[in-house]
Amino acid sequence: MTSGPVRRFRALPLRSRLALLTALAVAVAVAAVSVAAWLLTRGQLLQELDRSLENTRAPKEQLAEALVACRVGVSAEPSAQDRPGFAYTQLVGADGERCVARYSLPVAVGAEDLAVARGDAPEALHTSRTDGGQNVRVHTVREVVTVPGSGQRVTVAVSLARPLTEVDAALGRLALLLTALAGIGVVGAGAAGLWVARAGLRPVDRLTDAVEHVARTEDLTVRIPVEGEDEIARLSRSFNAMTAALASSRDRQAQLIADAGHELRTPLTSLRTNVELLARSEETGRAIPADDRRALMASVKAQMTELAALIGDLQELARPDAVAAGRLEVVALHEVLGTALERARLRGPELVFSPDVRPWYVRAEPAALERALVNVLDNAVKFSPPGGEVEVRLVDGVLAVRDHGPGIPAGELPHVFERFWRSPSARSLPGSGLGLSIVARTVRQAGGEVALTRAEGGGTRAEIRLPGAPTPPPAGTGSVVPQQ
Repeated sequence: MTSGPVRRFRALPLRSRLALLTALAVAVAVAAVSVAAWLLTRGQLLQELDRSLENTRAPKEQLAEALVACRVGVSAEPSAQDRPGFAYTQLVGADGERCVARYSLPVAVGAEDLAVARGDAPEALHTSRTDGGQNVRVHTVREVVTVPGSGQRVTVAVSLARPLTEVDAALGRLALLLTALAGIGVVGAGAAGLWVARAGLRPVDRLTDAVEHVARTEDLTVRIPVEGEDEIARLSRSFNAMTAALASSRDRQAQLIADAGHELRTPLTSLRTNVELLARSEETGRAIPADDRRALMASVKAQMTELAALIGDLQELARPDAVAAGRLEVVALHEVLGTALERARLRGPELVFSPDVRPWYVRAEPAALERALVNVLDNAVKFSPPGGEVEVRLVDGVLAVRDHGPGIPAGELPHVFERFWRSPSARSLPGSGLGLSIVARTVRQAGGEVALTRAEGGGTRAEIRLPGAPTPPPAGTGSVVPQQ
């Protein structure tokens, strides 16, 4: 479970979290630098103190005096009024006995000092304390002292101790200075972090305001100014692209509804008129002539068929591309084309079909692919003159369907795949204007291309290119390797 401080931290605004994290990072860095600086300074000061102790030698007279005082039992330890010199001086015996020189304070004898007194070590450098509790730095060496009066030469261990008061005071002042600088740095870093967070998140604030505006008003015309090439700029571009795509989708949806309503109005009006005529005949008892009645019934049937086709086309176009693309499977294009040709012959029995179909296997949705091929052939049947020829050719994955009708004007070719678009010359013919839109969508989902061009000598040529292979894939692969 997340601890309370972490939850409270996550509950803070993003700019506050950035400021706190910046201040924390600076605090850690300043603390590390301060500690390193303090340790380096302490080491340098101790090194200088040790060097001064190593270069200092106690006067021979002072050592002899301390030695004589110890032998006759006279204390050479100073009183509180005595003034110490550069260093505290004392002699250390092998048994741990010490002889303190005048104006010096007695220093605790350590194991290092005893090792030097016994001859086990040439010298020793360590930290110790006086009997009064004062920290000192001690340097102990062996020296030869001549006893006054007898002339006897004695080898003794001499300890010079220097108080650490100055070093400790300097380190204390340095610690206070570093602490103050660290505090100022952390506060300054927090303020700078807050300022940087505000400045850096200003584009995010604009993006947030824009998103909230879109959510509140559904106004998809909002655009965010893009500055630079950083992540915020990329996010702004993505948002602008998203709103533009949503606006375009909404416009297409509104246009689709308007076009569908317009296309549905004509057959519904005709159907309602015919039904009202039949109902009025039944209500008034005035029989409609048999020929007129048959014509009315045929018109009703035709209008119902047109409505059913239009609704089917709308359902096909309303399906998401991902849904249709998810059901792709290996399909024998030549077999689907054969089925579509049979249906086209029923709709144009007076036409002559000239097929040249060779095997070709593709990945597509079978039902959608058949519907697309039927739409292409129906288009050719619709515009072919009575007794005309429809040429169908499928070779190496290229399906070409050519009719010998009036053809499509060059200025109208760019619009043939738009939804509900119908050539002015074809407004009187049956159809919804959605057939070629469905063809383009199905071919695109199968990874192919479709185009309509004016044929040489008149008529229209529809060409569909689908990737695939002339032979089916091995069993279990579930894929078609495109022919190179």
